[in-house]
Amino acid sequence: MMKKANYKALLPIGVFLVLYLGLGIVFEYVLKISMGFYNIPIVVVFLIALLVACMQNPKVSLDEKFGIMSRGVGDKNIVTMVLIFMAAGIFVGVVGRSSAESVAYFVLSFIPANYAVLVLFVVSAFVSLTMGTSVGTITLITPIAVAVADSSGFSIPICVGSVVGGSMFGDNLSFISDTTIAACNGQGCDMKDKFRENFGIALPAALATIIVHAVRTVGMDVGDAVIGEYNLVQVIPYLLVLLGGIVGINVFVVLLIGIVSGAVIMIATGTVEITNLLSNMGSGVSGMFETSMVAILVAAICALIEEYGGFAALLQLIKKLFKGKKSGQLGMGLLVGAMDIATANNTVAIVMANPIAKEMAQDYNISPRKAASILDTFSCIFQGVIPYGAQMLVAISLTTDLGHSVSAFQIIPNLTYPFMLLISSLIFIFLIPNKKLK
Repeated sequence: MMKKANYKALLPIGVFLVLYLGLGIVFEYVLKISMGFYNIPIVVVFLIALLVACMQNPKVSLDEKFGIMSRGVGDKNIVTMVLIFMAAGIFVGVVGRSSAESVAYFVLSFIPANYAVLVLFVVSAFVSLTMGTSVGTITLITPIAVAVADSSGFSIPICVGSVVGGSMFGDNLSFISDTTIAACNGQGCDMKDKFRENFGIALPAALATIIVHAVRTVGMDVGDAVIGEYNLVQVIPYLLVLLGGIVGINVFVVLLIGIVSGAVIMIATGTVEITNLLSNMGSGVSGMFETSMVAILVAAICALIEEYGGFAALLQLIKKLFKGKKSGQLGMGLLVGAMDIATANNTVAIVMANPIAKEMAQDYNISPRKAASILDTFSCIFQGVIPYGAQMLVAISLTTDLGHSVSAFQIIPNLTYPFMLLISSLIFIFLIPNKKLK
């Protein structure tokens, strides 16, 4: 049952946004600290926000507040989400990321150089879909993009922009992406259902992006693209995870298949020593610790906010601004987009928006799979274009390390895919007949 509306209960969210966004701006643009937003310990900021929530509503005892928080943290969806995060971390730790370069160099080996920008987009989309990480994809493919630009004559911004755009395709769709995990578990839907719902939005956007890149680059007079060594056997674990997810196998079973097959292949090919395998698993899990802790803290904060009537107040405001089912879907998208602008982290944005979005889905009669799709899609749209997001900062940092000077505002006009995804999403919301929106 929804509590009585209380706008003061939203104070912890305000405290988090002011501290995180404010410090991020100071670090990044005033103090000129590289990757300034990512030098802020987000877990500490969330702990401060949780302390503020605990100090509110003195009528509720501290012991009762711990009980409210424990119910929020102990929710089935939160527990499942954290366990999937851990399993996905082990998978990435086992298989490593060397297969990404193999995919890129394999495709570049038989595609003409004037198609290189298209190849970079398609390869980045595939790699991010199989790896489930946009930042990891950018880290691996950006050096290849710079080498392609140097050897072919394409501009650095268009090559890097193609990689960043392609990386958001898989971030949005992958079964092992933390955004997919967060959205599906938060809204209570199966990953395969969300994938099918989401694919109808993402595929037209990807095809439109390919057409735009073709019009812009295919006719250009360029040199030869750089080609490196590749080993396609290492791609097999990623393909097994992708195919297993599509056919609907339980996500834990899929990840177990990926972990076992990856371990066998990596050892058999001599990519990793048996003695290093367990440490790689540990490193993979460690990479998910912060994300898991954020999910736990946000669940505790949201439980208190809901108890105090904060979500009722926010829903009350949203209903005044957005009328009807289609407008409600846009409101849900803008909600997670605003969270992403404030946090510069699309997974955190989804986790924060989940409880409110679930109430919105019930009020506006939006199915769980559609709600999950909207949250994931709009979070990736905003994350893909903000100049202070991890994706953009990593791409710029790598390009600079390779001896080229490029700014976010040179890359942003070349981020075709996020803008196409926005257009596709709006068409999907407002122009697709209602009977298909069930």
